[in-house]
Amino acid sequence: MEAHNVCVNPLRNGLSLILLSVLALLPSSANAETHYHEFIVQETTVKRLCRTNNIITVNGQYPGPTLEVRDGDSLVVKVINSARYNATIHWHGIRQIGTPWADGPEYVTQCPIQPGASYTYQFTIINQVGTLWWHAHSRWLRATVFGAFIIYPKLGVPYPFTQPNLEIPILLGEWWNRDPIAVQRQATFTGAGPNISDAYTINGQPGDLYRCSSRDTARFFVDSGQTVLLRIINAALNQQLFFTVSNHMLTVVSADAAYTKPFTTQALMLGPAQTTDVLFTADQTPGQYYMAARAYASAQNAPFDNTTTTAILYYKSAPCIANNGFPVKPALPRLPAYNDTVTATAFTTQFRSPSTVEVPTKVDENLFFTVGLGLVNCNPGPQCQGPNNTRFAASMNNVSFVLPRSTSLLQAYYQGIPGIYTTDFPPAPPVQFDYTGNVSPALWQPTFGTKLYKVKFGSVVQVVMQDTAIFSTEDHPMHLHGHHFYVIAQGFGNFNPKQDTAEFNLFDPPQRNTIDVPVGGWAVIRFVADNPGVWLMHCHIDAHLNWGLAMAFVVENGAGESESIGPPPADLPPC
Repeated sequence: MEAHNVCVNPLRNGLSLILLSVLALLPSSANAETHYHEFIVQETTVKRLCRTNNIITVNGQYPGPTLEVRDGDSLVVKVINSARYNATIHWHGIRQIGTPWADGPEYVTQCPIQPGASYTYQFTIINQVGTLWWHAHSRWLRATVFGAFIIYPKLGVPYPFTQPNLEIPILLGEWWNRDPIAVQRQATFTGAGPNISDAYTINGQPGDLYRCSSRDTARFFVDSGQTVLLRIINAALNQQLFFTVSNHMLTVVSADAAYTKPFTTQALMLGPAQTTDVLFTADQTPGQYYMAARAYASAQNAPFDNTTTTAILYYKSAPCIANNGFPVKPALPRLPAYNDTVTATAFTTQFRSPSTVEVPTKVDENLFFTVGLGLVNCNPGPQCQGPNNTRFAASMNNVSFVLPRSTSLLQAYYQGIPGIYTTDFPPAPPVQFDYTGNVSPALWQPTFGTKLYKVKFGSVVQVVMQDTAIFSTEDHPMHLHGHHFYVIAQGFGNFNPKQDTAEFNLFDPPQRNTIDVPVGGWAVIRFVADNPGVWLMHCHIDAHLNWGLAMAFVVENGAGESESIGPPPADLPPC
């Protein structure tokens, strides 16, 4: 949403809702639509924090275009790369049932789109409703290449909560004064952690607590008494974020495009890539109120951006101040402390499905994955600037994931190309240890490889993800491509199957595509491998992904064409 220098709402915020209201009056028997879009990845000049920067965008927009569809619709998105870097687009949270070639992570389901080339993504929304997003999945391009992806219910199908009068996408981001690709390259060269961001953003704007930013602070206009739906997306590259709206209670109704049992909160915590939909009522004294977000930083002694981004919620009936057209500056809301794990946990543990769900009880693949950082010994010098003359790495089950370069994993699997990967990813850590205690230095250094884990079509897969204390315990937002999963348990310390299994929620667990593994703790997910293909699982902190905190599942074909991987599109990019 853009800033406005008047004290009235120019109706921009409500345009989408008005259009949807008109569409809702049409016969519910209308067929699903196919939406055609053209995304041009290009360099765009923008000004933030008193500086002019050339950033990579889609169609010159930062954030990029919002996609709005209904459940059952199809999309055809032609991506033209006019930038100087390789690029791909990932449709985060879209199941991609039957369309694995459209998932988007570079060297996993496709080779990147090279400068001057194009690729057309084609896929259908199948039984998904809510807020998702799209973003670049090539190096650190997603710092500026991202946008909202909103899926409305089918015509005639209402929301299972109070119909909002207004819907507002809220995209939380991170801003660097330098080229994010240069920041990544420097960290890769030195082996140290990347430079922290210079600001956080709400809908592309840092807000009026930063230099040279007050004029363009994002502003949203409401009428007193309105019910407002905020569609909140954490698009930050490397940081979990707390979010709140001053003086307004927020009712959570959906997360990761899955409805939840409603609950009320003052503050939210979203890991990178997570989405949360909340309702609030504009029932306060007419005036202006801050929306604000800042870091939840769980790793001890790790540097982080401690600034706060803001946007402003305006009541249209608020009295204007003659000299600038706006009421007086709002008060900053109280946000949790940066390391407030108690508040983060109190929020995340409230998620439930709206009613009883059928969680598969017969587990075919029972897996245990350690997730965390590592340190690689090296010769002191410019490429060894991690702690105590080491290089940072990250791993799952002590395997630091290495992407191929000559072809994508999906192409190698589909075409039977040898030598690209192996299928011996370990189902459990090679060595058991006190994961969250004092870890022996002998266990700090991972091995490196392109190891996948193969499962049969229809298998029920359970994964325990266990944080480790190598360098530091830390909250890890783990994302699984091509599937959503039930979060059946979370806890702190080392997972104990004898005690913790009894606490599994098999009644109404929430459904997610990205789950925060708690700092110094564990999370248990369960899903059905019903989507043939090669699907990445990784930490959505991009610094950790760059260090190798990832693995991939191979889901084998089932019976017949509908349960098998189809041939690649003719325009699939070459490596």
